Amino acid sequence: MKKLALHWKIIIGMVLGLLLGLFISFTGNAEFSNDWIKPFGTIFIRLLKLIAVPLVLISLVNGVASMTDLSKLSKMGGRAVLIYLVTTICAISIGLVLVNIFQPGAGFSEEMRANFLERFADSASNRVAQASEVQSRSPLQPLLDMVPGNIFNAMSSNSNMLQVIFFAILFGISLVAIPAEHGKAVKDFFGSLDKIILKMVDLIMQFAPYGVFALIASLITDFTGDDPSKATELLLTLGFYSLVVIMGLMIMVTAVYPTILKVFAKVNFSQFIKGIFPAQMMAFSTSSSAAALPVTMKQVEEELGVSEETTSFVLPLGATVNMDGTSLYQGVAAVFIAQVFGIELTMMDQVSIVITATLASIGSAAVPGAGIIMLIIVLEQVGLPTEGIALILAPDRILDMFRTVVNVTGDATVAILVDKSVGNHPSIENTIEED
Repeated sequence: MKKLALHWKIIIGMVLGLLLGLFISFTGNAEFSNDWIKPFGTIFIRLLKLIAVPLVLISLVNGVASMTDLSKLSKMGGRAVLIYLVTTICAISIGLVLVNIFQPGAGFSEEMRANFLERFADSASNRVAQASEVQSRSPLQPLLDMVPGNIFNAMSSNSNMLQVIFFAILFGISLVAIPAEHGKAVKDFFGSLDKIILKMVDLIMQFAPYGVFALIASLITDFTGDDPSKATELLLTLGFYSLVVIMGLMIMVTAVYPTILKVFAKVNFSQFIKGIFPAQMMAFSTSSSAAALPVTMKQVEEELGVSEETTSFVLPLGATVNMDGTSLYQGVAAVFIAQVFGIELTMMDQVSIVITATLASIGSAAVPGAGIIMLIIVLEQVGLPTEGIALILAPDRILDMFRTVVNVTGDATVAILVDKSVGNHPSIENTIEED
């Protein structure tokens, strides 16, 4: 086992966790999973969250401070945001095309609709209330949220990552702007901290196969309880909808990103996948781009040859504003709900979905339960019943795992493109040969 690559260990942990979760479900012992298995998954998630803010802060200060030309930073930021917007619009458009072709909600019966609305009524009403709070905010609220009033408060929560990024960039720029002899000690200090943080990531990743095992096993038992027939019933009723979402996500990973990398960066996609695969597995098991960020940064820098100054800036930014998978899901879910309720959406309605979901994805990072809450805003924008989210709450946790993989893959793709555009990125083949 010690000779196996990390991603194979993670896959083995996922498979064993799936099998154990199903076994516990069929034997009716969900309490055992909650008491003795789920805590290890929770510990693993906490370890990843523990390292996320220090990693972003230290690596970003280190990356910005290493720049001799600060105009390079503005170029990277502008290009990253532009590419994020383009890929987000592309993702939503793919989702809308698929859901209009396959129409997964057209055959939903009145009885099944009423059943799900009743089953998830409380959860749906809570999300509607949260979305109303978001909508009541000022249009410039995302800009206000980006600037911290207290950096220590900002660092106390991973949901304030944009504030940490803002402070780190300001600190790094100031470090470059002062005379070199005054900043040398601070630069050396952050350089040493960077190596320590990366070693901490290595140590945490040794626990990854066991953490993933516990996460998957507890997810299965949480989802089915002591009655495995619930999972079967749910799969039959919402399986078609889930397949349409997953189909769109697969198109992003297997067609859109490979084409972008091949055309604009001359990158071999199979080598790219090999390098980013551990981060994708981490994203799949945690359903969190932020939790997977330490692994993503490590893989993109060490395996794909992207410079530290690019990874430390572009990837944390992407983890907070780039939500290709989530945006695609919102487009499919909105039209699916319209189909369930028999509501016809015009072309302008669907264009409105593209625009609203794109803008919502940028501001979603600071909102708890961002995907569902932003979906409610999309629904209200086109006049669809917000109680319809009750219909998609059941498979949301599973789909969240898939769309987070797309989010992380998109972040890595953009990091390579930005690095290439500023003249830093060697070919992946050359990087592997040097290793």
